[in-house]
Formats: sequence, structure tokens, C-alpha cells
Amino acid sequence: MFKTKKKYNIAIVGATGIVGESLLDILYSRKFPIDNIVPLASKRSAGSQVKFGNDLIDVIALDDYDFKGIDIAFFSAGSGISKIFAPIAAQSGAVIIDNTSEFRYVDDIPLVVPEVNPHDIKKHSKTNIIANPNCSTIQMLVALKPIHDRYKILNINVSTYQAVSGSGKSGVDELLQQTHNYLNQQKIQPSIYPKQIGFNVIPFVDSFCENDYTKEEMKMVWETQKILDKNISVNATAVRVPVLVGHSESITIETAKSLDIEIVKEDFKKQKGIQLMDDPNNDEYPTAFENGHGTDDVFVGRVRRSLDNDKVLNIWVVADNVRKGAALNSIQIAEELIKGDA
Repeated sequence: MFKTKKKYNIAIVGATGIVGESLLDILYSRKFPIDNIVPLASKRSAGSQVKFGNDLIDVIALDDYDFKGIDIAFFSAGSGISKIFAPIAAQSGAVIIDNTSEFRYVDDIPLVVPEVNPHDIKKHSKTNIIANPNCSTIQMLVALKPIHDRYKILNINVSTYQAVSGSGKSGVDELLQQTHNYLNQQKIQPSIYPKQIGFNVIPFVDSFCENDYTKEEMKMVWETQKILDKNISVNATAVRVPVLVGHSESITIETAKSLDIEIVKEDFKKQKGIQLMDDPNNDEYPTAFENGHGTDDVFVGRVRRSLDNDKVLNIWVVADNVRKGAALNSIQIAEELIKGDA
């Protein structure tokens, strides 16, 4: 059982990365009750500083850090780092909220989207580890939860349009550099991505599996079944697009019951964490640049039923993949944790 306090000692592993910086920003802006905050990173980043509110805090090397006294540790430095250091931190008494894929598919470790399955947080007591889902899965399940509750979703077909920030700072830098090179008629040499991402669309995210789906696509299958319903069939196509921040998704679902569009929209309006933007006559629908950058909610638009099946629904979903897709979701998990019910 997690022990509640007035203030907590927090560690952030990967504090100098794009998600780590967002964690620091959101913890401060949401006034999370912090006694002491410790930014951790590799030895080469030790001695650098990160911003927390108006303060600059020295970064400490992770390698020899003693997690004793840390209440909650956020990990966002890659699966390899989490595999080594998260169990060490957990054994020292910290509750780990891990942003990598390392623990997502371990049976005893809860995989949590607070708007969808907050009750699973209490399962952390077996390992002291809570896994944060993949960014694409998070925004999709926030949008689909009210539909599943009312109509029961049987099948999901989803195509993602994923921003380069999903690859971290290096992905952002590659798009900016390629854009500069293209506009100045200079040679483009792909590095982070297998093909040019500037002014292009790549139907490949992560790595290919033996079944010819990518790991990113399979993550959406595995995680949806673990978080929402093990019986849902998921078919995903993950695509990288030349957008800096903000993932978009085109989602088609089939439900067990006939859908009423107006009730679906009302459920969206009532659901915490969702903003409905759906007014075709006024070109109102969410876009990554306008609604998926620096925002905390999941935005839903283009809500329409199939032309020939009243149990099939199409929606368009946009969210900030760095905030809601990673840092914010982790902090929302921590906020649920300190309520004392977990």
C-alpha cells in the first residue's frame, strides 16, 4: 500500500530528454505536492541544469544514485535504462511510473490510462512498478472508453499519423534539418528514419515484427486488450508524418449495439479529458498543429456513422504525444496514486 504524505520526493530519470522536460514543466504547473525533486540522466549530462518553474536544478548521474527516500520515480530514458534501474529503485521503496515499453506486457504490472482504468493502479503493490502505455494507445483509448461503456466495441481499425517528437529530440532535429535542406536545395541524408521524413509520409514506426506489422502497431493491439478489453480485435497501421508535435488518428470501430450519433457526441462532451470539435459546416475539427501541441486533452472530431452499417463509427482523434501521450499521463497516474486509494 502506497503511503500518502503531504509532500513527496520525486526523481525523474531521463530529465534532459523531451519527455523529462515535459514532466518537470507539468509537475510544476499542476502544483504536484513536491518536497524534493531530483533530475537524473547519464554521466555525460551530469552537472547540466534543467528548469523547474523559475529554478534551475543540477542534473545528477543515474549510475550510482541511491533511490532510498524517493517516493515516486518517473522513468523516461529508454527501455534499456528502465530494465536495469527501475527494479533497483523499486526495491529501494520508490513507486516507478515507467514511460518505456519495458514493463507494459508483464502480467503483474498495471498498464494505466487514468481516464480508462484507474482502478488498476492498486495492482502496483506486487512490483512497485506502473507502466505508462504507448502514446498512440493512450489517446485512442481515452476517446473510445465512453463508446465501449455504452455500446461495447468489438473491432477497431486505426491508422495513425505520428509526429516526429515521438522519436525524441533527434526526430525533431531531423525534420527541421531536412526541411531546411529541402528549401535550400541541399542534399538530404536520412539518419533517424529509414527514409526522408521532410515533406514525406513513412508507413513505418519502430521496427518490423515477424508478422509484417510494426512493433508500434502491435503495441496498440496488445495494450488495448490489456487496458480496455481482452476480446477487442485491433488492426493498426502506424505512419510517421512531417509534424513536430501531435499525433492524429483515424479510427473506425464496430460495436455490438446500434449507435446513436447524438448520444455518442453527448458522451464525448461529458467525458473528462475529451474535447469534442465537430462542426463540419464551419470547418471545425482538431488538427495536430492547433490542438495537439501544448495541450492536455484528447480532441475528437469528424464523428460519423458508416454509410451502410449503424454499428460502425468513424472518428478523428488528436492529442499532444509528448504531454498526454507520455508526461501528463504519467503525472495523472501519480495524482491518482497519492489520493490514497491505491
